[in-house]
Amino acid sequence: MRRKIYERLLEWKHRSQGKTALLIEGARRVGKSWIVQEFARREYADYLLIDFSLANETVRGIFQDDLMDLKSFFRKLFALYSKSLPVRQSLIIFDEVQLFPRAREAVKHLVADGRYDYVETGSLLSIREHTADILLPSEEERLTMCPMDFEEFLWCMEESPLMDYIRSCHQERSPLGSGLHRKAMWLIREYMVLGGMPQVLEKYIKTNDLHDAEIEKRTILRLYRDDVARHAGKYALKVAGIFDDIPAQLKSHNKVFHLSSLNKNARMRDYGDAFLWLDDARIVNLCCNATEPNVGLRLNRDKSVLKCYMGDTGLLFSLAFDENEMAIQEIHRRMLFGNLSVNQGMLFENLVAQMLVASGHKLYFFKQSDVSEEKEKMEVDFLISKSTLSREHNILPLEVKSSRSYSLVSLERFQAKYSQFLGQNYVIHPKDLQDDGKILRLPVYMVPLL
Repeated sequence: MRRKIYERLLEWKHRSQGKTALLIEGARRVGKSWIVQEFARREYADYLLIDFSLANETVRGIFQDDLMDLKSFFRKLFALYSKSLPVRQSLIIFDEVQLFPRAREAVKHLVADGRYDYVETGSLLSIREHTADILLPSEEERLTMCPMDFEEFLWCMEESPLMDYIRSCHQERSPLGSGLHRKAMWLIREYMVLGGMPQVLEKYIKTNDLHDAEIEKRTILRLYRDDVARHAGKYALKVAGIFDDIPAQLKSHNKVFHLSSLNKNARMRDYGDAFLWLDDARIVNLCCNATEPNVGLRLNRDKSVLKCYMGDTGLLFSLAFDENEMAIQEIHRRMLFGNLSVNQGMLFENLVAQMLVASGHKLYFFKQSDVSEEKEKMEVDFLISKSTLSREHNILPLEVKSSRSYSLVSLERFQAKYSQFLGQNYVIHPKDLQDDGKILRLPVYMVPLL
């Protein structure tokens, strides 16, 4: 499966020349181990994989006892793995490094030694128990790996030419036309149902069976719940409560997470660490309220008002529709044909959030409801910054509409009040591209190009 992060691995190798190690973090099952081994096979003469979910006490003991004598360290390590790696032509991979933090700390000495390149992979790496009592190496660069984005999904489906055409239409601000738009929307709905987890897509491509893909997704959801129980510590109950309530919260009108659904006396100060745990685990994408749409959205964020999206929309689909087997198959079919009777807004908005994160954007929205005048109340689904900043008009507002008919009262009020801050106004909808000179209406499959 072709992944964009491969180019970033290649760039790191040529730029670093062994002067830094690379840490790839991300949620469970996003494909970290696979891509690193593929990279090692293609770009190095040889490599050694040390999987700390399998490494025995003898392997761990070498890291504990022999780092002061690297000649002995490598001799013992290679003897255990029956390897002999050529110097400056080989890669050593520390897989699931969160399970043995001492190996991560050892990177400082191993990089200074300079004989080999090093890549680490792991999840839950920001969780305190995985960094306690170790010195994090300054010689470590970090990359976050997301689920497969829509373009990577199209590569899997052997639809690369379609994305090339979507890109050219976006640049020219021209619609795809009815036939290709219908095809693109079918594929985007397929992506919404399946998501971007490589094992799920691999199963679907091999069997062409949504039921098999659904089993894979539910396996991943069970892994996430197990991780919460094992690693969330004193926050476990709160984290689990938030996780299970995400679909219901996203189904609400404004998608803002209301803690009262968990506990009528709940306050954000009591649940803040639980949200951050899910965010650190890359299970969710948090979206904070920005109180002013100006450059430096982070400076204006209100962390007490947030939205909580699933990191993968396919997993949200499975979390939301936890029905019996026959019902799930019918829900899949209706979703793909665009006639699912329930509100699809949560899936569309979650998908847009996922696409923005995969493109490198931080997530912010705007909400102003605590005002007396009705005409002052407004909500905008997402705010992103332009890639090239100017003196003004640097913030781009996005409204997400899942139905073919909609109103834009909030966006119009927002534009009238904050016009000096705002650049192009966008509406993300299920129809083809439309440009009236004031608002650019984009089909949802063009979001990755913003």
